[in-house]
Amino acid sequence: MRMLRPRVYGLGVAKPIRYLDDGDSARWLDFEFRDDDIVISTRSKSGTTWVQMICALLIFDTPDLPRPLPELSPWLDWLVLPKDELFEDLGAQTHRRFIKTHTPLDGLPHDDRVTYIVVARHPLDAAVSLYHQMLNINRQRLAELTGNPELAQPKQPPTLDEWLARWIESEATAQEDLDSFGGVFHHLTDAWNRKDEPNVVLVHYADLLNDLDGEMKRIAGLLEIDVANERVDELADAATFRSMQANGDTLVPDPAAVLTDKNRFFRSGRSGAGSDILSPDALAAYLSRASRTASPDLLTWLHRG
Repeated sequence: MRMLRPRVYGLGVAKPIRYLDDGDSARWLDFEFRDDDIVISTRSKSGTTWVQMICALLIFDTPDLPRPLPELSPWLDWLVLPKDELFEDLGAQTHRRFIKTHTPLDGLPHDDRVTYIVVARHPLDAAVSLYHQMLNINRQRLAELTGNPELAQPKQPPTLDEWLARWIESEATAQEDLDSFGGVFHHLTDAWNRKDEPNVVLVHYADLLNDLDGEMKRIAGLLEIDVANERVDELADAATFRSMQANGDTLVPDPAAVLTDKNRFFRSGRSGAGSDILSPDALAAYLSRASRTASPDLLTWLHRG
C-alpha cells in the first residue's frame, strides 16, 4: 500500500474575495481508509452533490437511499461536523464508502486502495454559482457552529460582475483561498497531471449535462460496479437536475442548517453563465490569465461545453 503525506490546507487569514473559512484538510491525516473507498474531490459548486448522488445510485442500486445523502457521503473537512462523531459514523458504515472533500489531491493521503474522483466545471460557471451560494449562507449560524465569531461579521457583497472581475484578478494562492482563481486552477491542474494514474477519475460537469446516462456508465465501469446498462438508464432519472431539485430536502448538503434557503442550492445548473455575464474585456482578461496558468490541453478539456 502506497501512502504519501499530503500538503495540509488549514485555516488561514481572510483574503479580499474570501467570505468563509470553515474547513481543515488536516482531518484527513487521522482518517483510516478501507479497500474500495471513494473520495470525491471538487472545487465548490462544480458538481459535488451530483457525483455523490451518482455514486449513491450505483452503490445502492436504488433511488431510495437509506439515509440522506449528506449523511451517507459527509464532507470530511468541514469543521461544522464534529470530527469524532463523523469518524465514528464513517467507521460504522458497512456499504462502500464515498466521501466528499474540497481538498485538492495533493492535500489528501494517497492510498492505492482508494479511487479519487475529481469533478471539474468551467471555472467561470463555478464562480457564478459560488457567488450565489455565499449569499445563501447564514453567517451567524456558521460562526456559532465553528466557534469563529469573525464569520458572523456582516459584509456588503459586491455585485456579481464586480465579484467575478475581482475573482479573475485575485492573486490569492491555493493555500490562502482554495476557491480563488489560483485555488481553482491549482486543484484542476494537479488532478489533470494525475489523470493517467489508475485510481484517479476525472469527470466534467458538461458531460453530466450532455450525456448523463453515458457518464454514469463510464463511472460505474471505472469504479468496477457491475450494473446492467438498462439499470443505469433507470437510475439516471434520479440524478437529473430536475429530480435532484425536487428532492432537495434529502440531497442538499446542509445537515447543520447553515443555508438560509435549501431551495436555492440547486439554482440553475446550466453552463455558460459566467461568459454571458462578463464584458468582452473581462472575458478576455480571464482567458488571458487562464492561458498563462494552465496547459493548453487542460484548458481545451475544461472550457468545452
